[in-house]
Amino acid sequence: MRILMVEDEKNMAEAIQQVLKKNNYTVDLAFDGEYGLDCGLSGIYDTIILDIMLPKMDGISILQQLRSNNVATPVILLTAKGETEDKVRGLNCGADDYLAKPFQMEELLARLRALGRRKGEIHFDNILRFKDIEFNPNTLDLRCKDRSFRLTLKEGQLLELLLKRSGMVLPTTAVIEKLWGFETEKEDSHVQVYVSFLRKKLTQLKSIVKIKALRGAGYYLTVPEDGKKDV
Repeated sequence: MRILMVEDEKNMAEAIQQVLKKNNYTVDLAFDGEYGLDCGLSGIYDTIILDIMLPKMDGISILQQLRSNNVATPVILLTAKGETEDKVRGLNCGADDYLAKPFQMEELLARLRALGRRKGEIHFDNILRFKDIEFNPNTLDLRCKDRSFRLTLKEGQLLELLLKRSGMVLPTTAVIEKLWGFETEKEDSHVQVYVSFLRKKLTQLKSIVKIKALRGAGYYLTVPEDGKKDV
């Protein structure tokens, strides 16, 4: 399970991140509301742990933006102890659960397991499509007509980001943060390697879809115009 935690208390967030990682969760951190919203809108997370009091944008506003953009990712809202109004507002805005600070890690782990079971009971088409390709993020299968490939985890994560932002340029910095986290030393060259891997597999599948680079900005999916050679 991939989790996004939006929390400005860095020491607490990092401590929780380490405990969750030991319990086999992948955890990304965002320390302000604006970046937390950007991460949440990517749609790559299974659960979001969201504090209400945040710099730049508060948690309730983030939650409202996520739901208005049809992001159905389960959200656990972190509220101040005894703040019933925050709990009610959060639930009314689309939160799936809440925890009052301070809380025990055992309780957070139990809430995450419960949300995981609840999500598993919902059956829906999770296939991502663009032009002639289909990608299943759960199995990492990339298909074009009667041909298919099983992608590696990083290839799959990169393609998922591109597909969910089709029509937009995906910044290289966003790829690095989503695939390797905030504290990584990975550089643009690492992204270029995985873009190259994906390009080769799309070519082998004989797909019309191409991954183009916009110098200084990032990458996007496109289909070359008829009769023009893609470069």
